[in-house]
Amino acid sequence: MDKLTRYRAAVKTCLLDRFAYLDRAGPKNGVETECVFDEPRDNYMVVHTGWHAGSWQRSVYIFVRIRGGKVWIEEDMSDDPVADELVRAGVPKEDIVLAFQPPELRHLNDFAVA
Repeated sequence: MDKLTRYRAAVKTCLLDRFAYLDRAGPKNGVETECVFDEPRDNYMVVHTGWHAGSWQRSVYIFVRIRGGKVWIEEDMSDDPVADELVRAGVPKEDIVLAFQPPELRHLNDFAVA
């Protein structure tokens, strides 16, 4: 299996696990959790959407992209970092970019800078 196929599988498994955990209880206060995969463009998300207290709620819980042979974590609002789960799934740290961190500070973590 090539690297891109392995990374796609790891990202999907990670996000589907998170989605299953969040979705177990069903909609919370009218807000639903959805898992969105755009494999042709390698964009993968877990989002919250719905009406609560008379206003439309939407938020990106997790957003991961695969580009340039690396996994870019654009957003991670979870308690257990997606990056750690991807490492456990076999994605090397040097192929994971914590894109939500400023580029000038990325060298301070154990992951790729870009």
